[in-house]
Amino acid sequence: EHAKHKLGQHGVIAADIKLDLTTMMKRKDKVVEGNNSGIAFLFKKNKVTWVQGFGKLTSATTVEVKSADGTTQTLTTKNVILATGSVPAQLPTAPYDGKRIIDSTGALSLPEVPKTLLVLGGGAIGLEMGSVWSRLGSKVTVVEFMDRIVPFSDKQMGTQLLRSLTKQGLEFKLSTKVTGAKTEGKKVIAEVETADGKKEKLEADYMLVSIGRKPYSEGLGLKELGIAQDKQGRVDIDGHFQTSVKGVYAIGDLVKGPMLAHKAEDEGMACAEIIAGKAGHVNYDAIPNVVYTWPELATVGLSEEELQAKGIAYNAGSFPFLANGRAKAMAEADGLVKILADAKTDRVLGVHILGPRASDMIAEAVMVMEFHGAAEDIALSCHPHPTLTEAVREAALAVAKRAIHI
Repeated sequence: EHAKHKLGQHGVIAADIKLDLTTMMKRKDKVVEGNNSGIAFLFKKNKVTWVQGFGKLTSATTVEVKSADGTTQTLTTKNVILATGSVPAQLPTAPYDGKRIIDSTGALSLPEVPKTLLVLGGGAIGLEMGSVWSRLGSKVTVVEFMDRIVPFSDKQMGTQLLRSLTKQGLEFKLSTKVTGAKTEGKKVIAEVETADGKKEKLEADYMLVSIGRKPYSEGLGLKELGIAQDKQGRVDIDGHFQTSVKGVYAIGDLVKGPMLAHKAEDEGMACAEIIAGKAGHVNYDAIPNVVYTWPELATVGLSEEELQAKGIAYNAGSFPFLANGRAKAMAEADGLVKILADAKTDRVLGVHILGPRASDMIAEAVMVMEFHGAAEDIALSCHPHPTLTEAVREAALAVAKRAIHI
């Protein structure tokens, strides 16, 4: 997509551009395998015993493990950390068939670039996968039950992302639900209905169902052991990650909070330190969230809508990448940075970035919020020129209506 549509403006003429999907997928698999091997190496380096199989709690101190060959063994331990993650949620009206109606795992391994792809769900996963296949040549239609995409995000930023993705060629059907879907030959036929009752049939080569994820908590022996769970299947924990059964802890997608790998990683470190008798803590007010479309959407802290709902007085400052020298040089000037700060103390309460490399830039905001910093702290910090991060400083200056370049 970049070679075909963007290189020309930089004076780089690329002719006869073709996609070799097989090579792309092989490289993807190699990268994944390398990352997995890296974890296995760290296990060995740190003397961690890796037991492969399906685990089930048989008591607070014993875990029964069933291997792929059917053999079982019992592990005895002083403490257990449950970190089983999550699985894609299923929709009764559009059950997965693993061939044409797929989940996010299936969307990573399609054997061809679909001419048409139907994405059910306008959250992070649906938009990321839809965006990837759109850039590889698919005609992508996103069906979202709500009246907006990325509903967790600041509304202004979600609206901007919608405009950007629409401009790229993705089609959106908001306030629409799928009432039924079936595979007919090499096509998927989906029946959809809008909020005002209008019905329509949509046809595509594949349909990605991405309506969220649910905790992987079945078959772990939780109920038998009396470990408390909520209606969504999430495990209840106290302030130190311990479940209702002493010595059994839980982290990650299995407990409340955003289902994000870095959130789970932080919880894992904090939980291990607590078990070791040290201090462990996670600041849930400073967990960043990223949607890996292009442009990327990165956010940390509260949105304007959340601040208004809480009755918190705030000042907002924003700065468009269109006024950023580096973004213009890159020809990637779509998006903006928005900073929300407490009206009285100037403490940063939320930062929202839509633009190129937003996932990298959000780390600065996370650090400021960890130290309870103010928008002025960002505004008075020297940022290198020319860089994309200058937009963060300008947005901080804009909180006090002091932006320089707009």
